[in-house]
Amino acid sequence: MKYRACAQGAETELSLEREGLRYGSRFLDFADVAALRPVNHRVFLDTLAGETLEISMLGFSFDGFWEELTDLFGKRSLEALFVEEAQLMRCEGEYDIPRERGRGVIALYPDAVCVLPPSHRALRIPLCFTERISLEGYQLRFALRSGACCTVGKMGYDTHPFAERAQRQAALVKQQRAAARQALPLREPFTEKGLFRTQQLDTGWNAAFGDGVCALEFLTEEDAATYLYRFSEPKALFLIRLPEETIAAQPLSRMAVARSEALRFLRARSAGRLIHSANHAQRLREFLQGG
Repeated sequence: MKYRACAQGAETELSLEREGLRYGSRFLDFADVAALRPVNHRVFLDTLAGETLEISMLGFSFDGFWEELTDLFGKRSLEALFVEEAQLMRCEGEYDIPRERGRGVIALYPDAVCVLPPSHRALRIPLCFTERISLEGYQLRFALRSGACCTVGKMGYDTHPFAERAQRQAALVKQQRAAARQALPLREPFTEKGLFRTQQLDTGWNAAFGDGVCALEFLTEEDAATYLYRFSEPKALFLIRLPEETIAAQPLSRMAVARSEALRFLRARSAGRLIHSANHAQRLREFLQGG
């Protein structure tokens, strides 16, 4: 939708689009936005580069502009989090997640709970990785297998129905994944296996570990490469590998890295990849042995 307002003090036309905000001849991609802030009938868009865009003089359009802006920003964040499943429930509530707390959209999907704040801290909580989901008063607490905890709540009359559906979906997802994981093949020298995505029960991975190293191979139709990591932590799990120049040129890739601590963790430990060739097995064995 188009609006008349002031951007950085200059009157102009604003256009909210799927990927960002166009004002005059300039465009601000949501991938570059750190936070959205409403202050005294003005809207501030803080960027990851440290700059701030001020929108003012919206008049009676202020509420509509803010609602559309946050809705589009949240939808773009869902794309960056690779959420493709149908939404089961959507609420407004409080959240307390790593590095941020506040109030925003809390959405339930068949395999995850997504927290969509008006910032780049959007979070996808895979239900299959929850150790425990407990309702304490009006707060729903997610204890993850990694040891991390996230809390959402104070969603009014939706609090208890949301908690019940989240607990039910978590049990269902874990049951489905356990059966699908059992059916996955495990090829030598790999010793660990898992699923690629929580809803893609026919696509998995194999992993092999050495002393401070890991080799990961996706079990897909495309037999392309084995991804390698070096790490000092107890275990590495997963990697989406893209060159830095590719990420810089692709807004969704930038958003995904900004919103996923797991992606940042694994990208920082990437040690390259082995193309499937005649000497692939030998090179893989040498890598796992510390070569």
